[in-house]
Amino acid sequence: MNIRLYHARILTMEKDRPVFWGEIWIRNEKIVLVAREEELEEFRKQPEGLFGRQGEVPVSWDLELDCRGNLLLPGFKDAHTHSGMTFLRSHADDLPLRQWLEERVFPMEARLTGEDIYHFVKLAVLEYLTSGITAVFDMYLTPDTVAQACLDMGMRCVLTSGLNRFVSGIEQVEEEYRKWNRKNLSLITYQLGFHAEYTCSRELLRQMAELAHKYRAPVYTHMAETRQETEECKKRHGMTPAVFLDSLGLFEYGGGGFHCVHMTAQDMEVFRKRRLFVVTNPASNMKLASGIAPIMEYERKKIPVAIGTDGAASNNCLDMFREMFLVTGLSKLKEQDAAGLDALRVLQMATVNGAKAMRLNRSDVLARGKLADIIMIDLNQPNMRPFHNIPKNLVYSGSKSNVCMTMVNGRILYRNGEYFVGESPEAIYRQCEAIVKRVFSA
Repeated sequence: MNIRLYHARILTMEKDRPVFWGEIWIRNEKIVLVAREEELEEFRKQPEGLFGRQGEVPVSWDLELDCRGNLLLPGFKDAHTHSGMTFLRSHADDLPLRQWLEERVFPMEARLTGEDIYHFVKLAVLEYLTSGITAVFDMYLTPDTVAQACLDMGMRCVLTSGLNRFVSGIEQVEEEYRKWNRKNLSLITYQLGFHAEYTCSRELLRQMAELAHKYRAPVYTHMAETRQETEECKKRHGMTPAVFLDSLGLFEYGGGGFHCVHMTAQDMEVFRKRRLFVVTNPASNMKLASGIAPIMEYERKKIPVAIGTDGAASNNCLDMFREMFLVTGLSKLKEQDAAGLDALRVLQMATVNGAKAMRLNRSDVLARGKLADIIMIDLNQPNMRPFHNIPKNLVYSGSKSNVCMTMVNGRILYRNGEYFVGESPEAIYRQCEAIVKRVFSA
């Protein structure tokens, strides 16, 4: 499908490139042109000289969309979530993490089928789209049904295993890794991962390290989410989680940690040396009273930071605008420095860094040849005026209500309150409510 987005303000998220007026041209799933208004006439005169191969530039449009001065930018990347946990929204609240998991989450999850999770992922996707999220890094119980739900709705998803000693095994993880990466699907990829140090035996972690070495692959896990987790790991192994896991060879090919709230200088050195990503989840960590991650210290040490929502059971809102505000607001409070952590850096974490953490290097910025994962922000709302600094408006005053279009892989999935995902929201709601009634009455 050939799409022309015109009369737009554009923030490509390329380094040192401010907001400008221009157009974006899309052919199928790829961006073929991002240009300033003043460049367009010259480009139209010499399309073959600009693009190289004949036929690469659209000669007619299937859709021309007047953006009316609204803002186009890369979609947000939710770099840590559990989409299927929408069924627990507002059920498992007001408890500390370990009690929350063991008493309210694990028992209810045991009642779910893979088909149940498929429908709850669809519910999550609806919410992601309203928040301008175009890709998710999802860890949940049945990766196959998570992937199928995302495929059916057109959502980009990076799967990662939640391997632990209670369910699944290393053979299953390897099978999933090979299956989803060899399918060569544009929307689905798979990265190695495990739930956490405290839910895995040493032998299981050793096997995961062997798998990472076999495929020269990065590994991702929950890490240092609570002080209790860190202290218990030190009692078991004489080391903090990051240092212990690195000693097993798990991070020789990169990867990252989700949460990373209680990290020592030695832990941070592991992350710096191995080029690991921190994926921060401020709303979840705040609500569970886990703590505030030292984001500005990661910045000083040049450890890349991405942002995730975590699941709807602990957050409870899959909203990247709220996460961005909390990243900068809590960091300023923690450091007692109102000048710390500029809004543009946080916006980079939510877009470019998230893409890199998820190994989605074709979805990081808006540029020729990149995948057309694009969102449009309605600037004609009072919380976006005046235009002193549009990126700061997004982080400090933006909300889901400002998202007026979400495009994934060149396909508009959400626009002006309407979904284009092959199924009505009402049908998804009905299906999920029926499952909730069955699961909670068992």
